[in-house]
Amino acid sequence: MTIAEIISNIFLPISLAIIMLGMGMTLILSDFSRILKKPKAILIGLTNQLVFLPIIGFSLAIAFNLHPVMAVGLMILATCPGGATSNLISQVCRGNIALSVTLTAISSIICVFTIPFILSYALDYFGTETGATIKLPILNTIIQIMGITILPISIGMFIRRLKPDFARRMEKPMRTASTVIFIIVFIAVLAANYNILGKAMKEVGLPTLLLNILTMGLGYLTARLFKLNLKSAISITVESGIQNGTLAIVIATSILNNFEMSIPTAAYAIWMFITGGILMWFFGNRTEEEYTAQQSRK
Repeated sequence: MTIAEIISNIFLPISLAIIMLGMGMTLILSDFSRILKKPKAILIGLTNQLVFLPIIGFSLAIAFNLHPVMAVGLMILATCPGGATSNLISQVCRGNIALSVTLTAISSIICVFTIPFILSYALDYFGTETGATIKLPILNTIIQIMGITILPISIGMFIRRLKPDFARRMEKPMRTASTVIFIIVFIAVLAANYNILGKAMKEVGLPTLLLNILTMGLGYLTARLFKLNLKSAISITVESGIQNGTLAIVIATSILNNFEMSIPTAAYAIWMFITGGILMWFFGNRTEEEYTAQQSRK
């Protein structure tokens, strides 16, 4: 097993599951029922993830006249929204964690059906038809979502219900731990992709950076345009710009059998950790009083 496989298949899932457990200790059932009763935030977030993200990715591939393999690689990335990393960043940024988790869960299930459609079109349009059948394992995807996010969050919520004082005491330490693990994962991603980072940045560095910035910016603008509060706007911003790189790499290397198609994902991973880190620093350092003062839009 290579270093990259150890990181993506063992270290990352375990680390994120631990973070999700701590995240669950900050949540109660009413956090989810509140957003389900008023689903505007969910609809805005899903529209950004499942509609605007692929459109922006497709537009950038054409605008930069990318090589067909790189263009399809960018589209693979643009069809894989969310991921547990976005929940981690939303937590440190003091966003709406319940909204972030809900968007990750729903988009991860929906994209199982949208990915084959979008990528089949991209392969045909950019002229890189491989003859491969793009079929994602629905059951395995659901199990992965359950194992990394929903199950540990549910355990954390159960702990919060039984030991509310303990859960409140652990909130700050878990946020600190989230930041540390985020940095460790970033370093691990750099190490795992060291051999292809130069090529990745040279060929698709600018398009992937723009994809990250544009999707995050659009996520924030649409959230504020529809008068969502700051916490929800933060979560939608993060969910729009933090993609499921692990799934993208699996599609490129295992389903389409083309390692080069994973190069845009390697470049994007660097950018999303940098911009995610900036958001964590900017929003995470603010006090609860500052957040309360900014929650003027309901």
